[in-house]
Amino acid sequence: MSLALFDLDNTLLADDSDYLWGRFLVEQGLVDGVFYERENQKFYDSYRAGTLDIHAFLHFMLRPLTAHPLATLLAWRAQFIKEKIEPIILPKAVALLDKHRKAGDTLLIITATNCFITAPIAERLGVQHLLATEIEFSDGRYTGQPLGIPCFQQGKVTKLHDWLAATGHDLTDSWFYTDSRNDLPLLVEVAHPVAVDPDEILAQYATERGWPIISLRENKR
Repeated sequence: MSLALFDLDNTLLADDSDYLWGRFLVEQGLVDGVFYERENQKFYDSYRAGTLDIHAFLHFMLRPLTAHPLATLLAWRAQFIKEKIEPIILPKAVALLDKHRKAGDTLLIITATNCFITAPIAERLGVQHLLATEIEFSDGRYTGQPLGIPCFQQGKVTKLHDWLAATGHDLTDSWFYTDSRNDLPLLVEVAHPVAVDPDEILAQYATERGWPIISLRENKR
């Protein structure tokens, strides 16, 4: 039985759930639209360029969670999943998950996006194990602070190795599917790195090393 790791945004999904959550907040009038839209786009562009300041981003992204009670946040999240996430779940991604599931592999989603957003997405995809950026919750409310190391770049490697030590799994014959240059530190750790609809840097890196490059988008092979 192997361990099959999956990035979430722009890998299993056809867009970025973190970015879309920001757009959702703007559309619902829950944040200052002009400011939030501009900053959300700026952070997303820096993520795609591999230059994201993860701590500055989390300070920005988690702040709206502090302003509302949990019940309200959960209602908004349910609407977000229905309206923004369901339409971007890739059928080929679901088939890939099923392929590994039928092979008896252990499935794990590992993502920089915070657990508030990603936990219901992992559940929707039928993936039991999730490593995401954790956020502090105290006295019934989110504090706006990340909890522990962000699950980003080298942080993904650290969090995965902690999980391996805690669960007894290992990376023998392991797989990792991702689209992003930000995941190169983890890709070199696994037995079977796979670039999925990769960005330019990851595509070049994968080509040079003979890694498989696949697409889960419906209009591509």
